[in-house]
Amino acid sequence: MFFSKKILATALTVAFAAHSFIANAALSRKPQDNIFFATGVDPLGLDPALVDDFDSGTVLCNVFEGLVRFKENNTDIEPALATSWTVSDDGLTYTFKLREGVKFHDGTPFNAEAVKFNIDRQMPEVVTPKMSYAGLVFGDVKETNVIDEYTVEIKLNKKSTPFLHNLAMLYAAPIVSPKALKENNNNVNESPIGTGPYKFVAWDKGQQIIITRNDEYWGEKAKTQNVIIRTIPEPSSRVVALNNGEVDMIIGIDSNVIPEIKAAGNKIVERDSMSTNYMLFNCSDKGDAVTKDPEVRRALSMAINVPELVESLYKGYSKPAHSFLPSFVPGYSEDVKYTTYDPKKAKEILEKKGVKTLTILTYSGARLSNTVGGQVLAEAIQSYLGEVGVKANILVYDWATYRNKLTTDHFDIAFLGWNGDNGDPDNFLNQFATDDHIANNPQWKNQEFRDLIAQGVEIPDGPKRYEIYKKAELIMAEDAPILPLSHPRDVIGERSNFSGALVHPTGLNFFKNAVKQ
Repeated sequence: MFFSKKILATALTVAFAAHSFIANAALSRKPQDNIFFATGVDPLGLDPALVDDFDSGTVLCNVFEGLVRFKENNTDIEPALATSWTVSDDGLTYTFKLREGVKFHDGTPFNAEAVKFNIDRQMPEVVTPKMSYAGLVFGDVKETNVIDEYTVEIKLNKKSTPFLHNLAMLYAAPIVSPKALKENNNNVNESPIGTGPYKFVAWDKGQQIIITRNDEYWGEKAKTQNVIIRTIPEPSSRVVALNNGEVDMIIGIDSNVIPEIKAAGNKIVERDSMSTNYMLFNCSDKGDAVTKDPEVRRALSMAINVPELVESLYKGYSKPAHSFLPSFVPGYSEDVKYTTYDPKKAKEILEKKGVKTLTILTYSGARLSNTVGGQVLAEAIQSYLGEVGVKANILVYDWATYRNKLTTDHFDIAFLGWNGDNGDPDNFLNQFATDDHIANNPQWKNQEFRDLIAQGVEIPDGPKRYEIYKKAELIMAEDAPILPLSHPRDVIGERSNFSGALVHPTGLNFFKNAVKQ
């Protein structure tokens, strides 16, 4: 498709504005050399050990790699920075043969010492509060040993069925340049150095991130030279940018704008996602949250007409959720149901408990799991609660501030989305079996649930293991620390002359094969 001079000038002006001294060297004035991708929220950071949000992941999956990775269209494992591996008969020792001749973006060599350095920084004795995935990925690791330059051995304290799948995940598992970590006080949130097909150039916070092709990449080189990831908070503004040719691909689309995108001659790409949009209750017994009482949590859940809510907000682009696990994740069961809409009973219980007011904490802007935005969702919940005599006060913050306030401020109800990282049921439910406040935002504690999760990790894949996760979620549904709301579809807008971006089942966007005509 022909790009007018005006459209090209607009797009490039945005990209060059904040970091012209870097961007002029990095970006090409040939439109086909620059892909513009628009999302709604700035990343929390760019260190894979220190973040857990999707918006950070969009950058990380193109800059970093782990020992293994998922295949393009599923969560089966294939080699990445490791070329092969063996597992001991007792399931406790994993030995990886590493890819030779690979260099980090700073020119330093990738080797067994680098792997050990990355795992050691996330071991339980040194883990920091921001390392919310460290326990999931490396919590069972006893020690990591360098056998030779390109052989590394990881010993576990106990069997871990999902261990290899966890090593393919985007958070905690990718390998960061040890040199960069040492130079940046063990935090590369603003200076990520990996081995991936793209390397980091610049980040103008709140505006854009620029990554450029790694011409020294060990595998097939990226097809397009530069990717500019723009932050455009308002969904309508993203649609305008797409239809005007200022960006090539947008995510976080409200279903109401799909006809507008198609009318402009652009494409809508859809697929089922491995995601759950959910409401969470503050279960901590240390504060004054009314929701620390499970009977109150169940009553508040009864006040929400989930199918009606989902249809009203998402117009058929999300399915009502009756369980936290999506239907295609092993361990899912139709027997799991968190609640049945019963406002009369909800009102009786809440009146008996004396619940008249509560606080809802939410985020501004849209998320992939909630395309209408956190405030719209909170207001819908507020309306349902009003019908059973409960006044809900809503507090709205930008995403980064919101995530911090979930661990510091008083609230009764909040909202999050979970996108499965590896297709394993442990990845969905394990987060609620930890004392880590960042991972277990409801601060829910149930020992029977935790014992089942611990069993599920050690049992081989199969019906016996999946029955354990079913039992675990039945317990969670009864105790109601969360209320699953919807399983969204990934809905993406693309220019008609743009193709090749891989939207993985984990929800991540890989640009290695993306091209613009």
